[in-house]
Amino acid sequence: MTFRDRAAASQVLGVVLILGFLAVEPFSGGTFAEELNGVRLLEEMQNVFINLADRVKPAVVNISPVSVSVKSGESLRERGPNTPGTGSGVIVDKDGTVVTNNHVVADAKEVEVRLSDKSKYVGQVIGRDPDTDLAVVKITADRELPTVPFGDSSKVRVGQWAMAVGNPFSLDRTVTVGVVSGLERDAVRLSRYEAFIQTDASINPGNSGGPLFNIKGEVIGINTAIINYAQGIGFAIPSNMVQQVVNQLRSKGKVVRGWLGIGIQEVTPELAAKFGIKESDGILVNDVFENEPAARAGLKPGDIIAKVNGRRVESPSALSRSVAGLAPGTKVELEIIRNGERRSLPVDLGERKEETVVASVPASPPPQPEVKLGLNVQDLTPELADKFKIKDQKGVLVSKVDAGSVAQEQGLREGDLIKEVNRQTVTTAEEFKTAVAQTKKGDSVLLRVVRENRAFYSVLSPKEK
Repeated sequence: MTFRDRAAASQVLGVVLILGFLAVEPFSGGTFAEELNGVRLLEEMQNVFINLADRVKPAVVNISPVSVSVKSGESLRERGPNTPGTGSGVIVDKDGTVVTNNHVVADAKEVEVRLSDKSKYVGQVIGRDPDTDLAVVKITADRELPTVPFGDSSKVRVGQWAMAVGNPFSLDRTVTVGVVSGLERDAVRLSRYEAFIQTDASINPGNSGGPLFNIKGEVIGINTAIINYAQGIGFAIPSNMVQQVVNQLRSKGKVVRGWLGIGIQEVTPELAAKFGIKESDGILVNDVFENEPAARAGLKPGDIIAKVNGRRVESPSALSRSVAGLAPGTKVELEIIRNGERRSLPVDLGERKEETVVASVPASPPPQPEVKLGLNVQDLTPELADKFKIKDQKGVLVSKVDAGSVAQEQGLREGDLIKEVNRQTVTTAEEFKTAVAQTKKGDSVLLRVVRENRAFYSVLSPKEK
């Protein structure tokens, strides 16, 4: 730690102590010297933020997507009529690497980058990662550019100071200060891989892509989102995730991620009861894709993944992040629970490849009543599989879901493909009826369902006639 860092930390501690003293001892009860000392401490604290803002603002830029048009043989760059609004970014090295949000650059290949001294550059978008909402822009300048360093987001703690800098509503280099309100927020549903830093430092439209700093002037996150109509709730992508993505975008132009080849879901109380486990035991595997790493290693639908390389997984998002953060070819050790028994399963990761998922097409096949659950099923034929764009050729097709039934309450719908009933494979409507009929009165039914080529488990509690 440098002398300046130690001084800043001492000043922060001093102001906290004096504020605590003032909370219980009003100024009127102290001497003039004590009051003056308190003011000086407050001024020192204030100067920490003033100096911090002065130091980091030059590295924060304004980003506007541009389009290229040709007129009279000349190439003219201008804002396109359908381009997104402006956003923010931050210069992270002397080579002119600018980090921002993917949704700021959208599909643009070039963007206008404006610095704090009003100078403008045309930046090349050298890489985008929609899965984390990050993008990298490269600018070339004939002078030394201002930069800021990355910090270690694994050391960020709830309650520590945070400063956001950006261009909200086109108000250049606006500075707001607050604290870190939460860590590893992964249920915001803004991107595929989430572990957001939550902060109450004010973030508004236009702040997207801008940096979140600690009091050392290190970037601990890239501001990416707010919750509409909520005050004091903003989210930043943690710097360690940012650096991992940025390094790959700079070297490869894309991000390569590890891949197990499974579908997963959270364990609800109902599912925990059916599988004989605790909700906190792990993540439920609802599908294992053929000829993918997990299938080759022997993982099965219904397995519970409790740990990856010895570390517990707390949520489906955390499991996805832990695997995606590893390189293809990496061997990982999964601890799974199968039929109540824990076992270790080594898996060689593959590479994640994006595939287009085709949605089901509504239809009205001939009904076959199943009164207990409130749904009708029929055998899956090649014609129906083609009509509903179902790749899997084995299972029972849901042809109708009764209004107000338990099936509807649990979200089942026409076109769903039922693969299992109470862990028994079903391939015909007759097998489905037989399996459901074996359910004891008052017991729930565990279904494994495939929808739009993605699997999930659902628990249905039959209603009394």
